[in-house]
Amino acid sequence: MKAAPEDQVILLDVQRLDNDITRIAHRISSLQKGDRLTELGTAAAKLRSELAAATGDVEDAERDLARLESDTATAQARVTRDTTLLANSSSTKDSAGLQSELDSLQRRIGDLETSELEVMEQLDVFRARVGDIEAKLADAEAARSALVAERDTEIGRLENDRSSATQARADVAAKVPEDLLALYERQRARYGFGASLLQGGVSTASGVTLTGADLQSVRAAAPDDVVLCPDSEAILVRTKESGL
Repeated sequence: MKAAPEDQVILLDVQRLDNDITRIAHRISSLQKGDRLTELGTAAAKLRSELAAATGDVEDAERDLARLESDTATAQARVTRDTTLLANSSSTKDSAGLQSELDSLQRRIGDLETSELEVMEQLDVFRARVGDIEAKLADAEAARSALVAERDTEIGRLENDRSSATQARADVAAKVPEDLLALYERQRARYGFGASLLQGGVSTASGVTLTGADLQSVRAAAPDDVVLCPDSEAILVRTKESGL
């Protein structure tokens, strides 16, 4: 294929813009995956699970406390009733029975109140645990929200950069003859690079110094010959920097 040297040089700008567009796309993809966001999301999910368990402990303790308080109130009511009956009783036998029941009720109330204190202490611990988890969860969610906002702002900026680079690429590519551009696109699709500057005997696409035989072949080519890099298969663009 033949192409004017100045048209071949334009391909370097096309390649540079394609590199920019690819780099931006990779950066956007990386931000969208968001490893740190995933970490925070996993941490928040774990904290929610812990919060549910801790809340369950609080609810269980509250039910136990309510039951004990109800039992204590029932026992206290019976004490009040029996005390009234004892005060009005004229039967020695009945009085002895009531006094025995009162003694039993007082012991029962003492046991219930002891249990209440134990449950209240547990409840304080469980509630403190819930508060601690809620604080950690709030911090994790706040950090995630802030990171999402930063990510979205950065992605928006990158999208603008990509749009500008894409438009610039279209403008530059429009200056390249169709057949030359088609070859560039084909080589880039196959090998990752469509154009490579030969600079000081080195192909910038591959970073490899051309062998003596390859350099001799390039030197023998006419200025308007389209030459492919033997290593990267990209169009080898020759300029004054090529060292030929």
